[in-house]
Amino acid sequence: MKKINRFTSGLVTIMVFAFFMTTTSSYSQTQTKATSSTTCYTMKEGKMMCLKDGKMGAMNKDVTLKNGTKCMKNGECVMKDGKKMKMKEGDCIDMSGTMCAAKGNGKGKGNCCNNESKGKYSCPMHKEVTSDKPGQCPKCKMDLEK
Repeated sequence: MKKINRFTSGLVTIMVFAFFMTTTSSYSQTQTKATSSTTCYTMKEGKMMCLKDGKMGAMNKDVTLKNGTKCMKNGECVMKDGKKMKMKEGDCIDMSGTMCAAKGNGKGKGNCCNNESKGKYSCPMHKEVTSDKPGQCPKCKMDLEK
């Protein structure tokens, strides 16, 4: 009887471990971060957003960049020399103060807030879940969308 209980206990432990490993490896394959850990600020849908470590979130406070430029939550930036400018849709600025623009905007030196590095597919319910290829969200099992 003790041998059966030990065997059952060991089998359950192995099954739980296998389930855990399968779930976490599936999740790690769909989770993709930006290639660099740069922080930048961009105007998206009329709101200032912060991209940090591959995650986009609302800009919740005014920030001062390394070059002395101060960016406000309303999208206004005041340069160190006092010159003011208003961010437009797709504009972005990195922590060094380099202005960038979305593709086709024609301003800046490329796109410092490169959202394409986050992956081509994402979950409609969990935007932080991204992948380079089609699949399912490990959180809700919905199909990832382009």
